[in-house]
Amino acid sequence: MPSRRACSAVCASLTALAALVCVTPDAVALNDSAPRGVDSSRLAGRPAGEDAAARQLAALMQKEVDAGVPGVAVRVELGNGRTISLARQAAWTRRDHKLSAHDQFRMGSNTKTMIGVLVLQLVAEHKVSLQDRVEKWLPGLVPGGGNITLKMLLNHTSGLFDYINDPGILARVTGADTSSVTPEELLAVSAQYPPLFTPGAEYAYSNTNYAALGLVLEKATGQDLATLLQRRIIRPLGLHDTYLATSGASRDGDKLADGYEPDAEHLAQLLPPEAPKGTAFAGPARGDHVLVTLLNPEWAWAAGAIVSTPADEQRFLRALAFGRLLPPAQLAEMKTTVVETPGDPDSARYGLGIERYLSPCGPVWGHTGAVPGYSSQNYTDETGKRSVTVVATTLFGMRAEGVGAADRKVVDAAVCTMLGKSLPADAN
Repeated sequence: MPSRRACSAVCASLTALAALVCVTPDAVALNDSAPRGVDSSRLAGRPAGEDAAARQLAALMQKEVDAGVPGVAVRVELGNGRTISLARQAAWTRRDHKLSAHDQFRMGSNTKTMIGVLVLQLVAEHKVSLQDRVEKWLPGLVPGGGNITLKMLLNHTSGLFDYINDPGILARVTGADTSSVTPEELLAVSAQYPPLFTPGAEYAYSNTNYAALGLVLEKATGQDLATLLQRRIIRPLGLHDTYLATSGASRDGDKLADGYEPDAEHLAQLLPPEAPKGTAFAGPARGDHVLVTLLNPEWAWAAGAIVSTPADEQRFLRALAFGRLLPPAQLAEMKTTVVETPGDPDSARYGLGIERYLSPCGPVWGHTGAVPGYSSQNYTDETGKRSVTVVATTLFGMRAEGVGAADRKVVDAAVCTMLGKSLPADAN
């Protein structure tokens, strides 16, 4: 679950795939936060400006489905008590699930924001320090841990190799290997590789950082990670559709939207030569796709195993921005960022489990998420009064010709709608 803007090398290779889907306008379903099947952009009483924004979003979402995405859902909190919630999907996916913005999704690296909150809560309680060395909490588990601080783990400046780039972990990502893997084993995989740079010298996104943080949280509190999330975030905020997945099974049955990836034939044709031979996704065939909804996300754990809904994710981000989860000092620390792409004036910036994304309509705070079958982005404005979620039901098809660009237009239009602005013409 690398960030969609900070994809690992293996992920970057795999996402060069093409998902060859051909759908026509009448092969698409539209659902939303009104009663299922009702287009919220047409509800009585919606102001003309909001109606136009909803129609623009629906049109852009249709283009994304036409480009090859199996499905896409958008939910926008407008800050005035109203929402725009839309979903579009290819006809062939409706046999599995009728997509809705109410659905649960695997949110991938959006998990990291929750982990960041947990760590900073313990900082505020003087149970850990951001300057604590990893070696203090995880002796012998992280090479060079005496030089790596918890803050470096949080903002991806540790230099630790990302375990997701290991072929053995890739086999678990695709479902080819169904054996169990522990967080300690994930750290051991990373430890087989040399560090990327001296700790603190640079930025490099690595899921290893958050596997380590998950273990630190458990050791510092004596509680397992799922319980910590439940007691400190999920239950206090009433996030009834949010949980840390510990297996591929859906806790709530068909509430979990289905996710898809290209089948073995298309994967084999499009993978780079250095990719492991036989790389393919496990799951039931769906034409030239594979249904990957129930792939085990155990390998993602503290780095990306959260399941949630757009509404729950937005409630969490708004509560964070409002100061309901962290004292002012820790919230300010969380928003202390490093640049992700040096030299790029439009680069996203990474804080302590949260990203600052400079959209065409202004900066927003949140995170991206990516696990097989699901690509997500969740953001809020500076005040926490407005929020937005965009989820597509594929990951490795996102770099197919035209798909990534279509998705970016949906995301930017949704963010601009959240901010009460129109998408600039040069971004359209």
